[in-house]
Amino acid sequence: METNSKAKILLVEDDKNLGFIVKDYLEQENYSVNLQENGVLGFKAFKNNAFDICILDIMMPLKDGFTLAQEIRSENQEIPIIFVSAKTMKEDKIKGFKLGADDYITKPFSTEELSLRIEAILKRIKKTDLNGSIYEIGNFIFDFQNHTLKFENETKNLTKTETSVIKLLFENKNQVLKREYLLEQIWGENDYFKGRSMDVYIAKIRKYLSQDSRLNIVNIHGTGFKFELKD
Repeated sequence: METNSKAKILLVEDDKNLGFIVKDYLEQENYSVNLQENGVLGFKAFKNNAFDICILDIMMPLKDGFTLAQEIRSENQEIPIIFVSAKTMKEDKIKGFKLGADDYITKPFSTEELSLRIEAILKRIKKTDLNGSIYEIGNFIFDFQNHTLKFENETKNLTKTETSVIKLLFENKNQVLKREYLLEQIWGENDYFKGRSMDVYIAKIRKYLSQDSRLNIVNIHGTGFKFELKD
């Protein structure tokens, strides 16, 4: 996949005027856009095509964006998802990030801003794909390139975000890693809602690593995290 060049986007938006405006703008930016007007058609398109990123409205007929995102995640843990919605409540944004969203943009929004956010996500993924290596983390074998974490005979498949977080924590083991730095490196910006998403990922990774008692991710109040690896 080439960043901002023929990247394939699934755009699911029930507002036909907005959908056509966004589609037209993104195609002028050299993206290939498949526009669908509801969640049912959106999931059908997802099943029948290969996409690089999904942009989902939330309030849609037949199937809402949150449900669609869950179905997409059940099929593909890796593909980036951006929610665009008129729902501005903090609870809605938190729910979106807990479902695995990479970004959440509230309406009305600038098409230029949307394009820049898409580009940032795709660049981050491309950078991740180019930096493959294998690490020994305690009793785990962590394969950054293939997004796996192996413990004895059990191998867990990781999302790209989980992979990037584990790598950054390990590279800064036994040191305090500031929240702001982790957010900027993985999510591209220091934002409250991205921070809530990050906390969800940290909790999941802490659970993964609990099989080795020498490993722990400690919350440093008001500062960040410390990935402890005991000898």
